[in-house]
Amino acid sequence: MMGPAHSLSGAAAWLGVGAAAAAAGHTMPWPVLLAGALICAGAALAPDLDHKAATISRAFGPLSRWLCEIVDKLSYAVYKSTRKPGDPRRSGGHRTLTHTWLWAVLIGAGTSVLAITGGRWAVLVILFVHLVLAIEGLLWRATRGSSADVLVWLLAATSAWIIAGVLDKPGNGADWLFTAPGQEYLWLGLPIVLGALVHDIGDALTVSGCPILWPIPIGRKRWYPVGPPGPMRFRAGSWVELRVLMPAFMVLGGVGGAAALNVI
Repeated sequence: MMGPAHSLSGAAAWLGVGAAAAAAGHTMPWPVLLAGALICAGAALAPDLDHKAATISRAFGPLSRWLCEIVDKLSYAVYKSTRKPGDPRRSGGHRTLTHTWLWAVLIGAGTSVLAITGGRWAVLVILFVHLVLAIEGLLWRATRGSSADVLVWLLAATSAWIIAGVLDKPGNGADWLFTAPGQEYLWLGLPIVLGALVHDIGDALTVSGCPILWPIPIGRKRWYPVGPPGPMRFRAGSWVELRVLMPAFMVLGGVGGAAALNVI
């Protein structure tokens, strides 16, 4: 799928988690619902860090373009070193390492560790990075062109500062899930894991499929492209994505948000 659909699906997924939490009697404070939805929307773009033409490759200027090149080479090296006889030969690393459940878990766990060991500045950096990606994904038409990058960064930095300040207030959610001293922001890894997995599931619906299950081998393949039967797949950017899935994500996100806030 394309960037906007990925971001919408990520936000909708976290709002759905909020609805499930409310139904289970563990309602999220609204700042957690908001922050988690934005982080998840941004994290849903992150697996494309292996693709030079993806939204994330230009989100942070030369730094993100350089990082995309590194991740692409790393992913390709891992693919070549772990492929089985049934896996096809390829020339790049797109839709390999960063599109697996293992990558999602490791990135989420690493973020949680960073959040509880790095203090407030680490939380601000995590929020800033994912808010930039969320803005790029959700407001993609308004963020075209290099002249908009600085405005996006300023908006993300300001929003990260405000959201962190709100979360830090008692009862607003820093300790929503983990209450032990020093573990207040341990939950920040959850929307990142969810966003990455939602991205992978979205890509699995497309023609190429997605090797979500790596490194678990399936038959003669270790990089098995998981996906539905052929007739149920679509091409990225097709009318199915733009006219069916994106509106559906908006509706599901709205319903999930309302349920998470106990409005319905």
